[in-house]
Amino acid sequence: MIRLAASLVRLCEFIPFALIALLGRFAMARTFWDSGQTKLAGAAQCLREFACAKLNPFDLAPTAVALFESEYKMPFPWFTAHVCALAEFVLPALLIFGLASRFSALGLLVMTLVIEIFVYPGAYVLHGTWAAILLMIVKFGPGKISLDQLISRR
Repeated sequence: MIRLAASLVRLCEFIPFALIALLGRFAMARTFWDSGQTKLAGAAQCLREFACAKLNPFDLAPTAVALFESEYKMPFPWFTAHVCALAEFVLPALLIFGLASRFSALGLLVMTLVIEIFVYPGAYVLHGTWAAILLMIVKFGPGKISLDQLISRR
């Protein structure tokens, strides 16, 4: 039984960090991208029926500021809503491409901490999972499948 466990551990060591980092980047990018899309107004532009997005991060939905004021109870709701919508548009896009990945992950980590502390303090299991993935990217970088890696080679 010990040999089997040791063999499984050795097998797991062959999983490349590049794939783990790519999965983490995509998971966090999608999480925050989807949240940001709910705050934007306007029609979604579609490449295909499954790839639709609102592409103007400066066009907030009328309900976005009200959400930050009433449910989230954030100070300066107009400003906070605009900053969060822009961050949830730009930072996930950067993470997908692996560009400025550590900076992007750090920004999303700060958002995660604000959400956990001030907005939904009971969701620490979910936010802890997000924080672990984002901290992995901050500490170890985006992996070899990224523009950051391509730029650093030059």
